[in-house]
Amino acid sequence: MNEKRRDNKGRVLRNGESQRPDGKYEYRYTDAKGVRRSVYSWKLVSTDKLPPGKRQCEPLREIEKRLCRDVEDGIDTHFGTKTSLNDFYDDYIKTKYELKPSTRTNYIYMYKKYVREGLGTKKVANIKYSDVKKFYIHLINDIGFKPNSVEIIQTILHPVFNMAVRDGYIRTNPTDGVIAEIKRSHSWERPKRHALTVPQQERFIEFVSGHKVYKHWMTLFTVMLGTGARVGETVGLRWDDCDFDNNIIDINHNLIYRVQEASGTCEFHITTPKTKAGIRIIPMFQAVKEALLTERARQQKDGFNTFVIDGYTNFIFCNRFDEALNPHVINRAIARIIRDANYEEQERAIKEHREPILLPHFSCHNLRHTFCTRLCENESNIKVIQEIMGHRNAETTLNVYNEATREKKIQTFASLDGAFRIA
Repeated sequence: MNEKRRDNKGRVLRNGESQRPDGKYEYRYTDAKGVRRSVYSWKLVSTDKLPPGKRQCEPLREIEKRLCRDVEDGIDTHFGTKTSLNDFYDDYIKTKYELKPSTRTNYIYMYKKYVREGLGTKKVANIKYSDVKKFYIHLINDIGFKPNSVEIIQTILHPVFNMAVRDGYIRTNPTDGVIAEIKRSHSWERPKRHALTVPQQERFIEFVSGHKVYKHWMTLFTVMLGTGARVGETVGLRWDDCDFDNNIIDINHNLIYRVQEASGTCEFHITTPKTKAGIRIIPMFQAVKEALLTERARQQKDGFNTFVIDGYTNFIFCNRFDEALNPHVINRAIARIIRDANYEEQERAIKEHREPILLPHFSCHNLRHTFCTRLCENESNIKVIQEIMGHRNAETTLNVYNEATREKKIQTFASLDGAFRIA
């Protein structure tokens, strides 16, 4: 009978195990594809002391246990430990032909900027749940990510790891459950966009319409405050989308301005709404119709816009160079308007011995939110509001509706106070 092999401590070694002259342990096995492989460790079991000067490593027997399980389940651990997350991502994104170009461009940009040089360099089989969690916490604490941005990274990474799981290179998806845990352990609250109050909205309109520098923005702001259209939908509006006979605006496309995958530069492009709910009809308020007709009369005299984007022409809005407007320019204009309006209002309030009505910081999207709030304050049919806003589900509509009606309830009870004999 052959004598059992032992290590330098006299312990019996199992089949496939051996110890080299330098003391390092080796385990030879056949992987899921029938290829002979070897793994190594300075420790046989977890209680072994690490030799002086050697790096911390997983005990050989624990590696064996995992490998035997992987081989039985057909998981190609070797490939997973030799291939980086970047390699898997590059293969994955090539297969996502169904992504809208704007979404694809955004995913590639986010991955390149925040993942590729860090987590992306790690071997996919070596990335653990804790690694992903630490990475997300780093994005929140060190980079200043908001919940929406972290969830975009999760949306990118989760299917990449899923592909590795389905292809048999890793056992589980390390991104599973990470966001849920971070939400429980951090102050995870989506920043709420607030609508302008009625006095603030009136102050904003009064200032812009009466200002010699800013009044040219009034048609755009009237359309945004009177339709609730997204900024990309608004700047992408064409005269062809306006039916002045039936008083409706047809929302059927967006104008986007984003970094492009091929060129690496920002370009304007036309894209369709992400969901069917985004394609919709918005009735025109009289003020919106009058503002648009005034603008059209001006363009009939001075000339219509001539730029072409992806075959689309006849756009309503442009800058002074006969180019499309992009949201960044509009938001910068709003910031200047807020600054100047508040300065003027503070001066006026001091003279009139009253509290000033100051405008809060807001962006294009707050104008959409303001329209939705005014609509909710005056319309109780949630379905109508949802369809006008182009919300994919009613939850978004209800969130705004509940916030708007909360103010109404407070006002109602304030006026009723004393009318109820309850004490």
